[in-house]
Amino acid sequence: MYKIFLVEDDFSLADAVKSLLESYGSEVTAVKDFRNVTAEFTEAKPHLVLMDIKLPFKDGYFWTSEIRKISSVPIVFLSSASDNMNIIMAINMGADDFIPKPVDAMVLNAKVNAILRRTYEITSNSQTVDFYGATLHLSDYTVTYSGKRTELTKNEFRILQILLDNRGKIVSRDTLMTHLWQNDIYVEENTLTVNISRLRRKLEDRGLAGVIITKPGAGYIIK
Repeated sequence: MYKIFLVEDDFSLADAVKSLLESYGSEVTAVKDFRNVTAEFTEAKPHLVLMDIKLPFKDGYFWTSEIRKISSVPIVFLSSASDNMNIIMAINMGADDFIPKPVDAMVLNAKVNAILRRTYEITSNSQTVDFYGATLHLSDYTVTYSGKRTELTKNEFRILQILLDNRGKIVSRDTLMTHLWQNDIYVEENTLTVNISRLRRKLEDRGLAGVIITKPGAGYIIK
């Protein structure tokens, strides 16, 4: 049974989402104290977080950044503020997806199930992949280089893994989109761009510049 942590201050919506996801077999814990979201997250030990943006005391961006300091668990935003700027900001803060309000029950369940399946499926018999003197750890979504470890989100990890699995070959944007969001027709086109930019920035911050090369009109490659 997957555990889902729900950060939503509209209690009617929270109850509806909780009932929906529990009817499909998940265990849902809704936040009680919006002053101590991180503490409740740590206690719940969830497999996925559903996060609203507009919350009492601190907004969803703040709590996402706090969770990202201690965990790479998938985070999905639920918000009525679904303009491109908020979507891009959510992805940049470490979110894995964004679902606009009002929430469609079928879309929510499909996205949650797809993310859980992609995140926790067994990816490979090998536990590490070496590249450019760095090591990608398949068991915990991290990269180590020069003795320093960097945490990746689920999408950043999948992008890097797919490019490494196809090392020396150009991987098209459509191929990456299919691998990352295979059963999801609701993904914004710029979501992939944001994730790749964020992955590049993390690699560059560790001294791994130029690992992912863009081939205009074709896709991306790791040589």
